[in-house]
Amino acid sequence: MKRIFLIGFSLLTLPLMALKPETETQAKAALNRGFEWLRATQSAEGSWSDKRFPGMSALALWAMANAKDEANAEAAKKAEAYLVACAQPDGGIYVPIPGRRGGGLGNYNTCLCLTALHAAGAGARHTSVLLAARAYIASTQIETEGLHEGGFGYDKKSPREYTDLNNTLYALDAIRLTQDLEESRPAGEKKVDVNWDAAKRYVLSMQQTDGDDAGGFVYNREVPRAKNGEKVPQLKAYGSMTYAGLLAMLHCDLSRDDPRVRSVYQYIGKHWTLEENPGQGNQGLYFYYDILARALDAAAIETITLADGTLVDWKEALAEALIRRQQPNGTWVNESNRFWEADPALSTSYALLALTLILN
Repeated sequence: MKRIFLIGFSLLTLPLMALKPETETQAKAALNRGFEWLRATQSAEGSWSDKRFPGMSALALWAMANAKDEANAEAAKKAEAYLVACAQPDGGIYVPIPGRRGGGLGNYNTCLCLTALHAAGAGARHTSVLLAARAYIASTQIETEGLHEGGFGYDKKSPREYTDLNNTLYALDAIRLTQDLEESRPAGEKKVDVNWDAAKRYVLSMQQTDGDDAGGFVYNREVPRAKNGEKVPQLKAYGSMTYAGLLAMLHCDLSRDDPRVRSVYQYIGKHWTLEENPGQGNQGLYFYYDILARALDAAAIETITLADGTLVDWKEALAEALIRRQQPNGTWVNESNRFWEADPALSTSYALLALTLILN
């Protein structure tokens, strides 16, 4: 089997790279320990972590679906039932939280739940639920001309228009990865999709074109407010959003040799590290690992070219980083909780998603 991948600005075709035998053995052991912990800590109703946000449990189910390990079958079945039970009359899969700013994060949770349920094969068992979720997600895309056009935010009923690249990536992920469900839509019912042209324009608007950040992606285009008379801070690209931008580009059908896609590789080579989420330190580290793995795999990239010309086998390097960071009880935990990653269920699910992809 061969894959095409980018080195600098050239397209090469080389044999698919494999993990070193000792790394593969250790990665499989780490994977098993992580799933053992998830199985042991799942609630009776099938959830993990905060029950108000089923998307967090969806990440665990998604990892189990990717692993295809019979040892997870019962836990996955319970998780599927829990997520389906969170389906709302409007088609979303979330838990309403009246009075909370952002409500129940309807779009964010629905995207993750739909993607995980589909990966777990629930489309055949809960067709109407998944089709309704697709329609819900599509309905949250902003159509108004301006800053947010084509993007997606956290919640359908937000009091003000809001979008960001993270929510947009999850929405495009969900719609693209579950496209085959539309073949099950009842005859005469209009098939659901998003406005991909508008989505592409929105995604590309997040890419930086100048300076050290050229090729990288920012979270959103809302300029941060200055504090105490200080100079208004500039929007900065950072690691996890750059990989989110790359994956979103691919979902929007930009070719791998498009100059805007190639520029992402320039940024990645310049800022490559697995010691932190570049530009964010430890914040969002395990999401960074997950989205890095998914984006590079989707782009069929096997090695990263650093600024000095050194080639990095990213799967080997990421596997080693994850093995090294696993806790004795099988979990992964981030000391920074800005993005809830101090929750072991969340960080462990991200880590397992990355490992299942590396090992597949």
